[in-house]
Amino acid sequence: MSQTRIEIESLDMEARGVGHLQNEDGSTGKVVFVEGALPGELVSFHSFRRKSKWEAAHLIEVHRESALRVRPKCVYFGTCGGCAMQHIEPSAQVAAKQRVLEDNLKHIGRLRPEVMLRPIHGPTWGYRYRARFSVRNVPKKGGVLVGFHEKKSGFITDMRSCEVVPAHVSAMLVPLRRLIASLSIMEKVPQLELAVGDGPDGLVTALVMRHMAPLSDADEASLREFADLHQVQWWLQPAGPDSAWQFYPTDSRLLYHLPEFGIEMPFKPTDFTQVNHQVNRTLVARAMALLDVQPGDRVADLFCGLGNFTLPIATRAREVVGIEGSASLTARALENARHNHLAGKVSFSTRNLFEVSAEDLLALGKFDRMLIDPPRDGAAAVCAAMAALHGNAPESLPSRIVYVSCSPSTLARDAGILVGQAGYALKKAGVMNMFPHTAHVESIAVFERAASA
Repeated sequence: MSQTRIEIESLDMEARGVGHLQNEDGSTGKVVFVEGALPGELVSFHSFRRKSKWEAAHLIEVHRESALRVRPKCVYFGTCGGCAMQHIEPSAQVAAKQRVLEDNLKHIGRLRPEVMLRPIHGPTWGYRYRARFSVRNVPKKGGVLVGFHEKKSGFITDMRSCEVVPAHVSAMLVPLRRLIASLSIMEKVPQLELAVGDGPDGLVTALVMRHMAPLSDADEASLREFADLHQVQWWLQPAGPDSAWQFYPTDSRLLYHLPEFGIEMPFKPTDFTQVNHQVNRTLVARAMALLDVQPGDRVADLFCGLGNFTLPIATRAREVVGIEGSASLTARALENARHNHLAGKVSFSTRNLFEVSAEDLLALGKFDRMLIDPPRDGAAAVCAAMAALHGNAPESLPSRIVYVSCSPSTLARDAGILVGQAGYALKKAGVMNMFPHTAHVESIAVFERAASA
């Protein structure tokens, strides 16, 4: 196996070390992405993929170690694909994510925020209140496995603990393996979905079993016994996510709280909710502060989901309109508004925001503020529609937009549209460490229209 040494200059969006080969004449050669290497380190690597302008490589040896390198807490780090940055000191992880955001805004959006916000931090271990574990019977590895996929592989990690889920969930992994192995439909259970919420006496833990064959009476009895022993609730999912139903026990429910706003948010374990509840509370509070909602404001919340931002906004605004592409989600959001006695201040609409036009936005009426929280694909159609309105109906545009993003590249693309074509300025931007030890970059940005725009 041939090895080459290289100086690592930076990290990329997948937390790989980035360095450059040197040509024979001393000039800078092609870029090399070294998994597990850190900026400032001198490392040996072995390339497993070569292209004309770049190579991808495995780390073989560290000859000069970075001060940012720490010992991973999880014994499965490096094999399991759930985490990519456990070898990096947590505050350095956040700094790396902020650089990713800044680089995307600079190179894709051609922008620089007037102010970089202080990063939002939260717990770095045991934070993951949502997870999807794959399940597979692998006789060569001793039977049923329950866990995340291995890095860049379809294999399931042979994991008996997990440091990023709550400790009681980590302790349940081996008992879950034994439970699944005991079922008559062992080969027909491809995944378990985890959702943890708040309860009157502590955390409430739900497990959703995807099963592709009916359970026997004995199987159902085993699930009830497991639920009683481990204090979890079982949901069964025979088909798509909408088919999930609460099997046992039926007298408990999932919810999370936004105490600053007096909001209690019921949810189903298959609903989209943030994985990190503590960071979500801080995120909602920051978004509200940045949005600066006034009592007389009419506010739009695009991609509203269950109302994570809609309902807090409704505690401050005159009126809030939540828009989401899923009819079932908008119905659930309205239920949550009623649950929190806010139905008189909110309305919800089901629309495909990936195909929205300027005419569609104009028909919704004037909004004073707008919050946008899209999936990874971003909100290009919404931003293009606002750019069109800037040319023919600028008075209809909101004076301030807060954009919450789970993809720095699509945020940067959309920011370029808002600033370059819709008359906005990028005032502030920053990151939140929603997924510690992973390369996921969550961010927030604030856009304002100039008085003369």
